[in-house]
Amino acid sequence: MPIEWASAFGAFLFRTIGSRMRVDLVARRNLQRAFPDKSETGIDIIVRGMWDNLGRGAGEYAHLDRIDVTKPDSRIEVVGGEVLEMLRDDGQPGILVGGHLGNWECSTLIAAQFGIPLASIYRSAANPWLDRLFQNVRGGPVNEVLFKGRKGAHRALAILREGGHIGVMVDQKLNAGIAVPFFGRPAMTTPMPAQLALRLQCPLVPVRFERLPGVRYRVTLYQPLALPDSGDKAADTLALMTEINLLLESWILERPEQWFWVHRRWPD
Repeated sequence: MPIEWASAFGAFLFRTIGSRMRVDLVARRNLQRAFPDKSETGIDIIVRGMWDNLGRGAGEYAHLDRIDVTKPDSRIEVVGGEVLEMLRDDGQPGILVGGHLGNWECSTLIAAQFGIPLASIYRSAANPWLDRLFQNVRGGPVNEVLFKGRKGAHRALAILREGGHIGVMVDQKLNAGIAVPFFGRPAMTTPMPAQLALRLQCPLVPVRFERLPGVRYRVTLYQPLALPDSGDKAADTLALMTEINLLLESWILERPEQWFWVHRRWPD
């Protein structure tokens, strides 16, 4: 079906069944902790919007690799395209960091169409059928899929040493990570992008994803973060990941309905 129909159908389906799923309670608990002053009605509005966004993303998924971001009337508005051109042409490795906001799958598509082969860190879906679907769609624009874990981290380092680029979503809980403040509470966060950027002294670029009306999207690329050099690698890693979490938090505050609240981000 056309992407508009697929998006609308996905939104309807997820809004209908989402409130009946156990993870709906996870989303509400996360929101109550992140926004303790928000009313129950306010939380209801955000949760309904979250299911709408996730459903639209699911419906749109198989269409993304057909979108041409180079066209003036593209569905994807790219802000900061010069940053991608810099990453492509500077002869250095580079790391893109973002979170599960809007339709986050746009990131690999844009990188590929700007001429940047991107290896993406991937967490397998629990459902085998969905996992095959995700990998098939990613197989087009993504240069290589790296699975979370020690093996994936070693491969990411090798790619960067070869002058390549990787993309990492940093807003999911990693039990083996480091405690970084997020919405006023410690959240176990992967330190990998900061550690690799500090080790190789390569650009670390935040990327924001937003859903716009009319099945359209905006992807904003920020200037590379300044890499601290205090002489204490652990402190520098924490400082970088704290800065990234603060950026993510500011984006979520602007469009809370577009974040993945159903994830158990904080310790219970």
